[in-house]
Amino acid sequence: MRLVLILPFLLALAGCDSQIERFETNEVYALTLARSRSVEVDAIRADVADTLDMLFGSPDEPRWPESILDQPNRPLVDSQRLSRAAGPVSSEKDGTHRGSFREHCVICHALAGSGAGPASSFQDPYPRDFRHGVFKWKSTERSAKPTRDDLHRVIDQGIPGTAMPAFARLSAEDLEAIVDYLIYLAVRGEVERRLMAAAIDQLGYAETLPSDELRLSGDRSNEGGEVVREVVNKVVESWRNAREGTVAAPGWEELRGPAYSVSVGRGQEIFHGPIANCVGCHGKNGRGGVATLDYDDWTKEYSTRVGLTPSDRDAMRPLREAGALTPRPLNPRKLHDAVLRGGSDAESLYRRITQGIAGTPMPAVTLVEKEDGRGLTQDQVWDLVRYVQSLAKLDQGESH
Repeated sequence: MRLVLILPFLLALAGCDSQIERFETNEVYALTLARSRSVEVDAIRADVADTLDMLFGSPDEPRWPESILDQPNRPLVDSQRLSRAAGPVSSEKDGTHRGSFREHCVICHALAGSGAGPASSFQDPYPRDFRHGVFKWKSTERSAKPTRDDLHRVIDQGIPGTAMPAFARLSAEDLEAIVDYLIYLAVRGEVERRLMAAAIDQLGYAETLPSDELRLSGDRSNEGGEVVREVVNKVVESWRNAREGTVAAPGWEELRGPAYSVSVGRGQEIFHGPIANCVGCHGKNGRGGVATLDYDDWTKEYSTRVGLTPSDRDAMRPLREAGALTPRPLNPRKLHDAVLRGGSDAESLYRRITQGIAGTPMPAVTLVEKEDGRGLTQDQVWDLVRYVQSLAKLDQGESH
């Protein structure tokens, strides 16, 4: 049994210096589409894979799809950094380190960024699947991409309470290269998903192949090629414009003494009240213990949203064999234990309260200018932030 558990790690390590010619297809999403759209997806798999190879290259020789971008002079990633992070682990004579993504990240996030690396099944929560283009810990609106600084911060500092470690000891060059490669995988993965769906919904891929004019293509010589161009540009632009979605957190004040206590008291009422209703998931005084049967968006996509019961092993088996991770019911965070994965600083908490958490059932509260029974004012949000921060002190015998 011990050998069975260790073997995936050994294989992953052995692959760090191996040549890999092609990314694997997103089989889980292909099967999800086959079920939800009731179509065969073999032709879609093949044409999408060929198109991605042409535009994005391979794990060893990544390529940025400049030839198909409407604004190629607005680079999202640096080609040299992309190359530096990719491929087998090696070092050049001048000391330049290569293959940092495969060295540090593949064991958890897998080669294509699926989050289903060899170590993933041992982790809770699972490693992030970059291919959805959805990230939880960021400074931007719920539906927006993270900024480059957001990704840099997570890689540099890690995520407390999870298996995601801090990589602060990496050189600045290697860290920046990994950020570029992560964005590259996220763009490539989301383009793959969107092209699979577009092949069915826009180009008529079904039981038989469409005409040559409608076939997916990495150039713009036919209608299928135009669809590819539109998809690639839409995904790339969403990343380029991430900073425009940054959520400001104005009005924060450091309070002391009676003013602080009064604010925390108001926050406690809001936490347990009907508008925010934080108690409904996080439990009384943030101590958890509330039963939930919900899942995150990544695993709901291939289970409950296509009519499958996550606990039905027979129904889930084809997806599991394709690489899907077993859906796990979510446990809302216990807030009193001081391990807040997205950060415990005031601005991060403000953003989580006002935006929710992307990819999860955590909702956003409605911001209102005046108290109206439908949402929270900005001052009320800050009261709630202070209360959440104070919960970390409860187990230490400190009052508020």
